[in-house]
Amino acid sequence: MTLQALLWDVDGTLAETERDGHRVAFNQAFESLGLSWRWDEVHYGRLLAVSGGRERLLHDMSSRSDAPALSQQRETLAVELHALKNRFYADRVAAGHVALRPGVAALMAECRAQGVRQAITTTTSRSNVEALLKTAFGGGWAEPFDAVVCGEDVRCKKPDPEVFLLALQRLQIGPLDAIAIEDSPGGVAAARAAQVPVLVTLSSYFQQATVEAALAIGPGLGQRRGWRPALVDEGPGRVTLDDLLQWRERADSVSQHA
Repeated sequence: MTLQALLWDVDGTLAETERDGHRVAFNQAFESLGLSWRWDEVHYGRLLAVSGGRERLLHDMSSRSDAPALSQQRETLAVELHALKNRFYADRVAAGHVALRPGVAALMAECRAQGVRQAITTTTSRSNVEALLKTAFGGGWAEPFDAVVCGEDVRCKKPDPEVFLLALQRLQIGPLDAIAIEDSPGGVAAARAAQVPVLVTLSSYFQQATVEAALAIGPGLGQRRGWRPALVDEGPGRVTLDDLLQWRERADSVSQHA
């Protein structure tokens, strides 16, 4: 079975956006409105169990005595804070504070060279995706992708599989024709619910996460050591398309003999 498409998550997968971008930008948004709230790395790590920035804000407000008392007031404040956060995030990305993770750009280039289609499958906002990829690749950032599915395009965010089902529909391929690349248990659950095989490049907030039913789990695309299952060749260099295909073939073989 050939690989027709690679489906890329964004936050944590393409770049350490949560650690280096979104958390800092949320704190800038709080400060700009005169709020004393600050999300440190530990607290923000817990909040990542909630998908979506606006949803994260509402969840955090539910346990704050100094948050607005009425749900509509909280919703209004969350919308304002989220919009501010996105602007601060874009500024941080443009200033070079959020770079692509090692190996990402090289694997994207290899896909283009070998005719493997690519899609963005994220439930973050389109503006955040554009901010990151426009800085990395320029104004034509969307050209290498045959589908770009973002939070605005779906009703349910990960771990719901809707984002993957929509991407497969737009690409007109089946789930086993693709491999998803994710960094978190929620993303993996979404891919697997859509029956898409998934590779996990653990991001900083999910180093100790329990992940089930992945083709392979490793520290990042920029290195060949530290993957489970291990690569046959653990020498220097990055993870390649051939490696992805070997992991998938190994998983297929195991399932056939189970």
